[in-house]
Amino acid sequence: MTTDEPLGVPDRVVVVGGGLAGLRTLAELRGLGFAGELTWVGSETRPAYDRPPLSKELLSRAEPLWLAEDLGHDHLELADAVHLGRAASGIRRAGDALVLTTDEGELTADAVVAATGSVPVRPWPDAVALHNADDAAHLRDQVRPGRHVIVIGAGWIGAEVAGVAAAAGIRVTVLEAGSAPLWRQLGEATGERTREWYTTAGVELRTDVIVTDVAGGTVTLDDGTEVSGDVVLSAVGVRPATGWLADLAPTLASGHLPTDRAGRTSVPGLWAVGDIAVRETLHFGPVPGGHWFTALRDPALVAAGILGLPLPSTEPAPEVFSDQLGHHLEVLGRLVREGEPGTRRIFRAGETGWSELHLSGQRLVGAVVVDLPREVAAIRKLLRGESLPSLDLALAADPATPLRSAVLPT
Repeated sequence: MTTDEPLGVPDRVVVVGGGLAGLRTLAELRGLGFAGELTWVGSETRPAYDRPPLSKELLSRAEPLWLAEDLGHDHLELADAVHLGRAASGIRRAGDALVLTTDEGELTADAVVAATGSVPVRPWPDAVALHNADDAAHLRDQVRPGRHVIVIGAGWIGAEVAGVAAAAGIRVTVLEAGSAPLWRQLGEATGERTREWYTTAGVELRTDVIVTDVAGGTVTLDDGTEVSGDVVLSAVGVRPATGWLADLAPTLASGHLPTDRAGRTSVPGLWAVGDIAVRETLHFGPVPGGHWFTALRDPALVAAGILGLPLPSTEPAPEVFSDQLGHHLEVLGRLVREGEPGTRRIFRAGETGWSELHLSGQRLVGAVVVDLPREVAAIRKLLRGESLPSLDLALAADPATPLRSAVLPT
């Protein structure tokens, strides 16, 4: 990918995607002084809203958390034209410009920011999904006391919904194909530490089970057994919403869009941010979006790149958070794979929670932290520097030692 070609500041920018990443891109462009024509296109008819509460506050928040109120961004003031309820279906080049095709006509721009997010994987038509406000409203109507909720998948969404439902006194069964919850996200050993959370919350967790069919409220497993309930939620992941790019960049239309640090893709004039992108980072290599912090923070880099401004010499580490089954979990930086040569994990047990440090050699590259907000703050600070810190391994393994005291001098 060519990332160092000089680019002129565009006169017309279209931001495609009506969520957090799209709205933040509008705000950052205007905040950095962009005075050209700015257009916002989103497939949902609603203004931008926050997605984490859809699962974390499923039963307690009946209306979306509007981002205009939460962040103070008024899209009607930021954009010259706003087209909500207008889905992008294609994009092509016309000379030096890009032409975006929507279900209500075409829009022409010098630069297009792809922020269309992701779509849920739906292997079973009879299972519901949880991805947008309509999904949340439907699921909230179905999840109520006296009913049995079956959740397929013990990842972020599955665990969060299971915890919320169980806390409301609802019977919950979680079916997970892997050997432990969150095994894809954290690795099997770390994910296994969350198994007891299900027991404590009163949730039945079944691992190493593969769902082959869902018919009504009956789930069939690969061994032929059935599990029956009133509501079946499919929480088996998402895929980037890139199909609309097929005509312009066929190789980009089947997965995430690789970008440089500023969000620039290999297609001139096309930028990507949020769930849809895999962005090159300062210290952690290419990192896929897909989480709230990415959509919140990365638009600042995209806006600077579009306007030809220098990028900062530091940036926050990738970060994911989840409130599930009575616990707050944070993932920061890059997690090393189990058995990855030259790496290690250090477990630190605190009074109220625990953390697991991920190191390459002696260098801290990431962490998983549960119920320890001060540890999160310390690690967030350590991973934000111009270089990653090296740790005294003995001190780092002592949970009574503050992490800053384990940092070796440079």
